[in-house]
Amino acid sequence: MPERRMATKHAITALGALAQESRLAVFRLLVERGPEGLAAGAIGEKLKIAAPTLSFHLQQLMHADLIEQRRESRSLIYSANFANMNALLGYLTENCCGGRACAPDARSGKEAKLDARDRRSA
Repeated sequence: MPERRMATKHAITALGALAQESRLAVFRLLVERGPEGLAAGAIGEKLKIAAPTLSFHLQQLMHADLIEQRRESRSLIYSANFANMNALLGYLTENCCGGRACAPDARSGKEAKLDARDRRSA
C-alpha cells in the first residue's frame, strides 16, 4: 500500500484535536485497543468522562479524521484511524535530521531516561 502524505492543513487540525487532555487520552486508549476499537460507553467508563462530554470529544477526533465510528448492533464502536495516525507521524518526521540517516529513540521514555542516567554515571 502506498504511503499516505498529509497536507499541512490536515496536520494542524489533527494536532489541534490532540492538544486537549481528554481527547489525547481517548485517542491513546483507542490506539492501544487496536482495530477492534471500543464502544463509547466503555471509553467513558474507562476514562471517567461523562457521556455528553465524551460525545463532544469523539466528534472532534472524528472531524480531525483521527478516529472512525461504526455501528455494531445498537452500539457505536470507535477505533483509531491508523492510516491517518501514521500519515501524521510521517508528516512530523518527513525531514528528520535533514534527510541524513538517523535512528530516533522510539523506546519508552523510561528506557531512554535509564540509558541517559547510565551514560552519565559511566
